[in-house]
Amino acid sequence: MKKILGIISVFILLSACQQKAKVTVENLNGIHKVTVKKVIQVSEYTYLLVEGNGTSNWLATPTTNAEVGKVYYYKNPMEMPNFESKELNKTFDKILFIEKLGTTPDMNDIPVLNVPEGVDLAKIATKPVIEKKAVKVTTAKNTISIEELYKNKEKYNGKVVTIKGEVTKFNPAIMRKNWIHLQDGTAYNGDFDLTVTTKIEAKVGDIITLKGTVALNKDFGAGYVYKLIVENAVLAN
Repeated sequence: MKKILGIISVFILLSACQQKAKVTVENLNGIHKVTVKKVIQVSEYTYLLVEGNGTSNWLATPTTNAEVGKVYYYKNPMEMPNFESKELNKTFDKILFIEKLGTTPDMNDIPVLNVPEGVDLAKIATKPVIEKKAVKVTTAKNTISIEELYKNKEKYNGKVVTIKGEVTKFNPAIMRKNWIHLQDGTAYNGDFDLTVTTKIEAKVGDIITLKGTVALNKDFGAGYVYKLIVENAVLAN
């Protein structure tokens, strides 16, 4: 799930009709047909309440324009139980992350976001741009720099590495993980930011040392693909 993950600033809430209606959900060679009951827009996602066969499901997709009462299609959902949305202050018992929403079974006709007047599209429809911070963190014993990791990523693929850096972003409780962005002031071919998944808590500005496993070309669905990520990190001694 980009990507399903992990992402969080502008809040747009589109109200929808509340009355229940029974609709049919079809599975056409892996393509699901649903009718939308409710739409909620947040900074990077659109949350959709859909119904079929007398039951309801929540979907999450990268920001898109969907309308209550209309029929849409999707495929290859990734189910996330007990998913917590910090922006909505809500925990979903179950939510299905999808990469895109179509208006036809061939999935070629994808809704485009209609941006309300005065709303900054760059803050809604795209992932936040990661800026290079003016930090300088010296590597410690048994640690490697972010430059070294990116420069020799194939060498470190699947290996446990130890990285020391400054927390530049912290997203808690996404896909049952905390997501940390680390920078140490080094870079390689424009790559200066390292994404780390972990169970630990941190705050922006903390300088921490983490030990985790390197993974390349990691696809979490929903458009979240990382060419390099460090997973299941713990605090290093």
